[in-house]
Amino acid sequence: MRGGRGNARSSLVQAVSLRPATATWHPCLDMGHLHRPSSRTSHRNLPHVFLLFLFVGPFNCLASYSRATELLYSLNEGLPAGVLIGSLAEDLRLLPRASGRQGQQLLHPERTASEGNPPLSFSLASGGLSGQYVTLNNRSGELHTSALEIDREALCLDGGGGAAWGGSASIASSPSSDSCVLLLDVLVLPQEYFRFVKVKIAIRDINDNAPQFPISEISVWVPENSPVNTRLAIEHPAVDPDVGINGVQTYRLLDYHGMFTLDVEENENGERTPYLIVMGALDRETQDQYVSIIIAEDGGSPPLLGSATLTIGISDINDNCPLFIDSQINVTVYGNATVGTPVATVQAVDRDLGTNAQITYTYSQKVPQESKDLFHLDEVTGVVKLSSKIGENVLQTHKLTILANGPGCIPAVITALVSIIKVLLRPPEIVPRYIANEADGVVYLKELEPVNTPIAFFTIRDPEGKYKTNCYLDGEGPFRLAPYKPYSNEYLLETTKPMDYELQPFYEIAVVAWNSEGFHAKRIIKVQLLDDNDNAPVFLQPLIELTIEENNAPNAFLTKLYATDADSGEMGRVSYFLGPDAPSYFSLDSVTGILTVSTQLDREEKEKYRYTVRAVDCGKPPRESVATVALTVLDKNDNSPRFINKDFSFFVPENFPGYGEIGVISVTDADAGRNGWVALSVMNQSDIFVIDTGKGMLRAKVSLDREQQSSYTLWVEAVDGGEPALSSTTKITILLLDINDNPPLVLFPQSNMSYLLVLPSTLPGSPVTEVYAVDKDTGMNAVIAYSIIGRRGPRPESFRIDPKTGNITLEEALLQTDYGLHRLLVKVSDHGYPEPLHSTVMVNLFVNDTVSNESYIESLLRKEPEINIEEKEPQISIEPTHRKVESMSCMPTLVALSVISLGSITLVTGMGIYICLRKGKKHHREDDNLEVQIPLKGKIDLCMRERKPVDISNI
Repeated sequence: MRGGRGNARSSLVQAVSLRPATATWHPCLDMGHLHRPSSRTSHRNLPHVFLLFLFVGPFNCLASYSRATELLYSLNEGLPAGVLIGSLAEDLRLLPRASGRQGQQLLHPERTASEGNPPLSFSLASGGLSGQYVTLNNRSGELHTSALEIDREALCLDGGGGAAWGGSASIASSPSSDSCVLLLDVLVLPQEYFRFVKVKIAIRDINDNAPQFPISEISVWVPENSPVNTRLAIEHPAVDPDVGINGVQTYRLLDYHGMFTLDVEENENGERTPYLIVMGALDRETQDQYVSIIIAEDGGSPPLLGSATLTIGISDINDNCPLFIDSQINVTVYGNATVGTPVATVQAVDRDLGTNAQITYTYSQKVPQESKDLFHLDEVTGVVKLSSKIGENVLQTHKLTILANGPGCIPAVITALVSIIKVLLRPPEIVPRYIANEADGVVYLKELEPVNTPIAFFTIRDPEGKYKTNCYLDGEGPFRLAPYKPYSNEYLLETTKPMDYELQPFYEIAVVAWNSEGFHAKRIIKVQLLDDNDNAPVFLQPLIELTIEENNAPNAFLTKLYATDADSGEMGRVSYFLGPDAPSYFSLDSVTGILTVSTQLDREEKEKYRYTVRAVDCGKPPRESVATVALTVLDKNDNSPRFINKDFSFFVPENFPGYGEIGVISVTDADAGRNGWVALSVMNQSDIFVIDTGKGMLRAKVSLDREQQSSYTLWVEAVDGGEPALSSTTKITILLLDINDNPPLVLFPQSNMSYLLVLPSTLPGSPVTEVYAVDKDTGMNAVIAYSIIGRRGPRPESFRIDPKTGNITLEEALLQTDYGLHRLLVKVSDHGYPEPLHSTVMVNLFVNDTVSNESYIESLLRKEPEINIEEKEPQISIEPTHRKVESMSCMPTLVALSVISLGSITLVTGMGIYICLRKGKKHHREDDNLEVQIPLKGKIDLCMRERKPVDISNI
């Protein structure tokens, strides 16, 4: 491999190339043919050369090749696809055949064709396993890693080692080393450059596996008498598939307990075994076991760890001997004691285990044979019993020396001093015959047995046969001992009332017999009651009241039910179940009694739940009790206030008094408590309107004038009292209804002092002038009627006014006597309800051929006219509506007024169009006959679009 190429290549991939061999070249015999570009490169490739001969040597030393070459590369396992492994063309040092190119390396083999030489071709001789891990460029000869990741442990540890060249691609590994090699056979063509190349790719290990113990718990037994520095191998050492420094390097304990340490030994195969070393004196009787964690650590960077539990058991040795607590015991025996009566019991203690703690009891050789014959010693239990009847000549005191013998121990000694009390008479004998079940002196009765249940017969005997005997029952309990007639000395023990296991499960009574000489005998009777399933489970509370906030998490905990059962055993074990009325989304654990709800609860949907739960015991038949669960869902602020309407509309008459009630804004909130409290506020127009939060009443702070503003649009916000607060808004439209509060406003004539010239030649029926007025009100309040209520002049009745349009026309032909000033007092009145309003204006008409003296006319106008007021109202065919309104309710009235208002607006619009059209026609007529309609003073355009209102005094 050339030095320049090697320096550029990644450190993860290294290559070592050998020069092409001649027909007689053997790599085992000629190491001088190894290419060394530089001393540094040669020194760096020494390990690879070693690996080369380790794997290549055993196979290639036996054969020779013609034009054969071997290449060795190395790379790390786990590399991604596309990593360059090596270039065969460069590393084989292929040279072109053209002259003058000797000694030069073929850096670009693909150029040979363009230079007159056929192009190189590289190919694998045949498919194989190794070919799956590399890709070969047929033109450039470059080897790259493929998409299949190389796992060294899977390739070599699982597949075994020692494979030779296998086809074109195989795997070789050495069982005695850490080597793992991919083997490839590559053909280089054409014939001029023919090579058969054997490529070996050594796979370098990376630390991708942590040490692992074969078992999770390891046990080591150490004798308690092990001396310090005792070494014990820990079986099942950790295994790490990685090799070399990446394998297991050391072990340690998490807790040495101050008694142990660890050491690691490495064998000739490189395997490391942990050894446990004892560092202190052990005593099984003080502590018989030590538990720690053993940790295996590899040498990777960073290191990986594996652990297992290490239990160090201390095995027993016989380092303790039997010991008696007392050195002597004193006992007494009556001379009339029966054979087999226990006299004494001795017991020694050995702190060892198993066979090391086995104790046998024997008499000392100092004990006389007579004592041995009278008292028998059990070797295992240490019980001394009377083995024969006590005769009259027997010694009154016996000293029994008893030995406790252990394996390899000096016997422990105890002395039993037995004193025999001689008696001339023997006490009565009590012979029981049990009717109820009895075992080892204990009588078993079921609870709730009926009264007078027989327990046992007792026979009282006098051993002497000459004394009268009697007996009685000693102890408390529902029992009775009575003579059983007609037999003498027979007594029956029976119950006197039902017994309850839960009140008292056990009784101990005694049958006492005595004879006339005063000797007593006692027989202890133990009565054990057997429990019956006579108690049902009992809940602590029959009503279980619970609360939970709505919108709870699924499977939320509610409570833990608890019921007690006085019975014992299985009969007292309680299971919990939901009643049939419980909703399906409640769950109750039958064992623990934990009550949960599996879904979210919504208080607005349902606030209270009430259902039953059952507690059932395991008796046969089972008993149960029922409790009631009352669950209240607490409110959370999860609902915004809701207005009953999407928007609100109110019709209010204008000039409505300040703080008058306009209407109620109704809003609701599904939440409860503070979360359901709603406060209303006006978001805009708050300077005019206000809302009573408690009642939701909307009020206007000031009187409203329709002529200033006909409608208002408000936005009202409703905010609840939750934390955080929720809100909603609604739109409120307030429409002002018109009230007849504006009299008609006369726009023409502009003044009572204005006048018009009327020619005597004016034909009857011709329009002379008009009165034009407007009303700021709407509807009927704005419908205007015109009438002449006063006249003055030579013949003022010659003129009439149209009540609808206000047009003044000439009724009759003018005569010579009609010359002069005609003054008409015109009343302009609306049709408002309840009282129509009006204005008046003076219309001055000067009949003459010309205006020769204007000052004279103006002096006539300044004189106060004496006009008689006519009370005749104008006749306009308009249906009065106020009579109907009086009989209607409020709401129909508002609807009717709304319709009338809309109609009035339409009417006013039509009238405006009509007047303009008429003015246009008049304008054309004035152009044709100026002498008829020209005003005497001032130039007035009768068809002006905008007429400024002027003050006209009412007469």
